[in-house]
Amino acid sequence: MRLFDTLTRTERELRPIDGTTFRFYCCGPTVYGPAHIGNFRTFVLQDVLRRTLETGGIRTLHVRNITDVDDKTIRDSQKAGQTLTEFTAGWTAKFHADCEKLALLEPHIEPSAVGHIPQQVAMIEALIAKGHAYPSEDGSVYFKISSFPAYGKLSHLDERELDLGKTQNARANSDEYEKDSVSDFVLWKARRPEDGENFWPSPWGDGRPGWHLECSAMIQEYLGADFDLHSGGVDLVFPHHENEIAQSACACGGHFAAHWFHITHLLVDGGKMSKSIGNLYTLADLETRDFTPMEVRYVLIGGHYRKQLNFTLDSLHAARESMAKLAKGARKLAAKTGGDITLDSAAFGPFQAAWDSLNDDLNTPAALGGLFTGLRDASQLTGREAAAALAGLNRVLRALGLTLPVENEDPVEIPDAIRSLAESRWQARLAKNWAESDQLRTELATQGWLVKDATDSYTLTPI
Repeated sequence: MRLFDTLTRTERELRPIDGTTFRFYCCGPTVYGPAHIGNFRTFVLQDVLRRTLETGGIRTLHVRNITDVDDKTIRDSQKAGQTLTEFTAGWTAKFHADCEKLALLEPHIEPSAVGHIPQQVAMIEALIAKGHAYPSEDGSVYFKISSFPAYGKLSHLDERELDLGKTQNARANSDEYEKDSVSDFVLWKARRPEDGENFWPSPWGDGRPGWHLECSAMIQEYLGADFDLHSGGVDLVFPHHENEIAQSACACGGHFAAHWFHITHLLVDGGKMSKSIGNLYTLADLETRDFTPMEVRYVLIGGHYRKQLNFTLDSLHAARESMAKLAKGARKLAAKTGGDITLDSAAFGPFQAAWDSLNDDLNTPAALGGLFTGLRDASQLTGREAAAALAGLNRVLRALGLTLPVENEDPVEIPDAIRSLAESRWQARLAKNWAESDQLRTELATQGWLVKDATDSYTLTPI
């Protein structure tokens, strides 16, 4: 399998360093609210990477953390009138429930920040002892960027013309800060009144770890100084992952991650997600609109991970139709096996192109296209050949994490002309052009289609 590496900006082959197990780390959620579909695009594509490796016969060790202490979790737990533990436990349970619905494999290890305070303190002590960190007047501890000449290699800071010399007197104490703020970053945050009871003892006084430190400490604990791959959303490249490299290299030595896998932002209706404009969708939001988690997963893998994906409600309707067509084709193929549907083999038959696409920089849209092409090519097969093809189809579906809908009746296919007419009616309705909307509804009914409106979408049903 070949995958683009953010550090070298090249596609490189994925091979376990130890020759047996591919060990990788994914930055997990900050549990202060429900994860949205932008978060889940990253988690779903990481899941496809793992499934593809395992389907190809490579054993994996998947570590994904839970951030249960930072500025946001402390702030919102106090607003909710709950302890930090109660507050984050509830949102962690919600995250796990959504992961299960979206068919995400559970990580083999899922450590939390609060559960690894001692490891974080020990890493800070090592950084101070080696001259890479220093305590401040108030008891906070900062990483000294000037002590690590390689700082910026992942995000290519040298190409952004930022002056690292400005860090001499600049410090960043918040967990998250501006993308162009190159400054000594906080490792340990001294206790402050707004933290309430959320503090731990340390050699520098009561306080808590900075956000960037937890991943380095947990990686060292479970994967060591050298491991195969690190992943997260592209927004984490700088400063979070840049800071992780600096902390880990200076405290532990080693080369840290051999490969960096970053997933590009998700757009919604052509723009950024925002609560204020009502397009920051959670899985629960989409389920209330009668979309299934599997349809959401199909959309999230429908774009290449290195390109922005534009998520729309129409794309969910399209996913429903696509999955229904795949299910119909799979049922027809299964019917031609003569009942021999238990066959499994290493071959992919007519679905080889789909499998090859996954191994070519995790090209999920090409793999989805390969499923339809494979079903077309398999349509003439019977008996053992059909059974072998069905086994190949199931292996690719397993790698994609897709479960096709089970229906007794063939799905209804909506003609393009009818869909176009329905969309024109919907736009007229949004514009409050009721006369045109009613006229188009009547025209659709004349052609045999009933329109049912919901709050943010519509459905078409044959009369």
